[in-house]
Amino acid sequence: MTSRVAAAIDAAHAGGRGALIGYLPIGFPDLQASIDAAVTLAESGADVLELGPPYSDPVMDGTVIQEATQAALAGGFRLRDTFTAVREITRRVDIPVLVMTYWNPVLQYGVDRYADDLAAAGGAGLITPDVTPEAAPEWIAASERTGLDRVFLAAPTSTDERLDLIVANSTGFVYTVSTMGITGEREQLDAAARTLVARLRDRGSASPDGIVRACVGIGISNPAHVAGVLEYADGAIVGTALVRALRDGGQDGLAATARALASGTARTSN
Repeated sequence: MTSRVAAAIDAAHAGGRGALIGYLPIGFPDLQASIDAAVTLAESGADVLELGPPYSDPVMDGTVIQEATQAALAGGFRLRDTFTAVREITRRVDIPVLVMTYWNPVLQYGVDRYADDLAAAGGAGLITPDVTPEAAPEWIAASERTGLDRVFLAAPTSTDERLDLIVANSTGFVYTVSTMGITGEREQLDAAARTLVARLRDRGSASPDGIVRACVGIGISNPAHVAGVLEYADGAIVGTALVRALRDGGQDGLAATARALASGTARTSN
């Protein structure tokens, strides 16, 4: 099956841009407001949406996202709300919606059931920060059956053998971690990301469609960061800056921040 996420990235390239992938937590500040925020983000320049179901024990999220997801949990978020949000967002906007989730909720819900319900809601796939390809045979099988994308993470410390495994099992794109650490806004991005993208590209022949689409996340918070990443990568992933904008400025603040970030997506090389 054709990857909707890969198609969105390729469409951005065809338009002379890199892709902007925007993250927001589901349920913050409440469920309906988070749905409206995701629609606003899509309408303000994002090429792919990344939605994060709140989780009680995050290992990758920085303070801003942790505070937002804790507020969502306190407000009564339930796992089933994930599918409600995806269904409503995909009804209102026509861009791929990925869910970025820790693995335990998927296991508790049931891998096949989760895949079926996400596909039925119109979701495009999962980003799984705390599970690796060799530990996810059930998810790989379910994603192939349902046509969902599976996005695994690559880090600057990943060995060549691990990158081979990640490339061979990722669809849509490879989530390329810019620096070791948690999400958040940084003044400068780690140059290791550029090297990591080059290493991933060297493994293109192992990719399911022969192409490695590498999108860089963690620390990207302004248009200059976006532009810098897109000198060598296929997409820029932004989370904390968008969550902060929603928290501090509501829908209008989010829209303004998203438009500013999208202004940095014009490609000058690659």
